[in-house]
Amino acid sequence: MNLKKGNKKNYFKSKSIIKWRDFPAYELVSYVLMYASVPMLAYGIKPYSLEILRIIVLTILTMYSGFFAALFWNDITDADIDKIAHPNRLIPSKRINAKRLFAIALVFSALTFIFAALISIWCLFLVGCSAIFVAVHNKYLKRKVKFPAYSEIFSPLQWIVVAIFGFLAIWTSLPQSTNLSIDLQFIGRISASSSAIFTMILLVLFTYFSDDSHDIAEGIVDYTADKKYGIRTYATSFGSINASKISFFMFFLSIVFGIILFLQSIISPFFLILFIILTIYTLRFPLKLIKAKKDELKVQGAIAGRKLYDYYLFTYNLIFIDLFLQLLLKS
Repeated sequence: MNLKKGNKKNYFKSKSIIKWRDFPAYELVSYVLMYASVPMLAYGIKPYSLEILRIIVLTILTMYSGFFAALFWNDITDADIDKIAHPNRLIPSKRINAKRLFAIALVFSALTFIFAALISIWCLFLVGCSAIFVAVHNKYLKRKVKFPAYSEIFSPLQWIVVAIFGFLAIWTSLPQSTNLSIDLQFIGRISASSSAIFTMILLVLFTYFSDDSHDIAEGIVDYTADKKYGIRTYATSFGSINASKISFFMFFLSIVFGIILFLQSIISPFFLILFIILTIYTLRFPLKLIKAKKDELKVQGAIAGRKLYDYYLFTYNLIFIDLFLQLLLKS
């Protein structure tokens, strides 16, 4: 292949997946802890076998593959929006073309299905439904549906899969004490306790509201591009100032469900204190967004969006560290 010197440099630069997005190193590590924390929470504090370790590893691989698959599909479907809002992303910056990114997204999607199938048919079914939703939502619905704030109402559903998948993996592979049991031919058995279901619901609610508070803040940053292409966010539907207030309200709801989660589950009281400290630290950023002047909204929206996302990730990390330490102490 004959490449000029400048083109050769860009070619090899485009080959590095690490450079495709500006991920902080801590974020990539946080995802591993996040994906591991959910099956650990569902399983509880008890001796680990090779089977539970297998499920945790497969859950991490499934969710990580699904994360990159969804990310790349979004880059493909939102390439026109990114030209305005995020010109440094893959396709607008011409580091990779849509055809090649499509092939890479297919590989990550296939890996997601394979890893999920190795856990259970139920897990495969869940990622299948999630993939269909993500594809239809990103490609068609968020541009076609004119319901106010449709995009940011439904986008967090993609992250809810993380909160559900880990529980489902345990319920279908290593059933615990049972209050609910479903056994379907060719699909298999799912068994769960009422307390575990309640814990999962709390985690789902925390996930939805914490991620949505982040999405709304970043939607203020993307207002111009979203408005041009008819994307219904809180900012384009109700204005950026009102969106900043809604973002704060979503953050407040996430705090409520987060505290209930830490009080109700097997997570220790010490980590509830750490969660409250994390919450207090994060609080000042959405408050600054609410108080920002009109010409400062985009800057403050970007800062608040980043900090709210860190709050979301670090809460999952606290759950993982707590459970891990409790297991060490018990052993």
